[in-house]
Amino acid sequence: MDKKEMLYEGKAKKIFRTEEQDQVLLYYKDDATAFNGEKKGRISNKGLLNNAISNIFFRLLAENGIPTHFIAELSEKEVLVRKLDIIMVEVVMRNIVAGSLAKRLGLEEGTNLAKPVLEFYYKSDELGDPMINEYHIYAQGLATESELSAIKEMAFQINQIMLDYLEDKGIILVDFKLEFGRGSDGKVCLADEISPDTCRFWDSRSGKKLDKDRFRRDLGDVAGAYQEILQRLQGSEHSAICGQD
Repeated sequence: MDKKEMLYEGKAKKIFRTEEQDQVLLYYKDDATAFNGEKKGRISNKGLLNNAISNIFFRLLAENGIPTHFIAELSEKEVLVRKLDIIMVEVVMRNIVAGSLAKRLGLEEGTNLAKPVLEFYYKSDELGDPMINEYHIYAQGLATESELSAIKEMAFQINQIMLDYLEDKGIILVDFKLEFGRGSDGKVCLADEISPDTCRFWDSRSGKKLDKDRFRRDLGDVAGAYQEILQRLQGSEHSAICGQD
């Protein structure tokens, strides 16, 4: 697959044109940002770790009937995906209170929610990705009612698939962000990535944070946490944990 000119560079990835009109190449960067780009840094091997982790999740979801942009892993940091018209709505699914939800509702971080909470945010760096509701989405023409219905249904399905998958790997899925886009056929499918950059993962025994919060909160060993997630998804780390008393 020939990599052509760069179409876009974001905080975590670069997008390149390919010889196929409806396919693009994503390159995962080692750069790390937090708080809408206010905090910046680099995490060793983050690009290859997030690429590998995200592709594991995309394959899992595709096997369970979720349409995604994933086509093929090309290298340690590169993946071939369908070219999509990204819907400018970030979808956040929360199973446990953490981050901004704790601040907004005055709840203690780690509180279990009786039911998963689905939130929408307007995808705009300039505005700081503000929270919005369905009426805002329709008023701005960001998505149609049928598209949003499909997004909500998929978000809850993805949540349950990932919860079930991660349970026996000793990982708690606290919350995560999803992005969706329209293909050339007009159908909505899952885009972006699913990684420790976009999910909160906690160890089910110790509660140790295994995600980007280690960078946000200066907890240290960020790369080690990302590596641990990949090892558990691949099976080696969880096997060692299960052997312990």
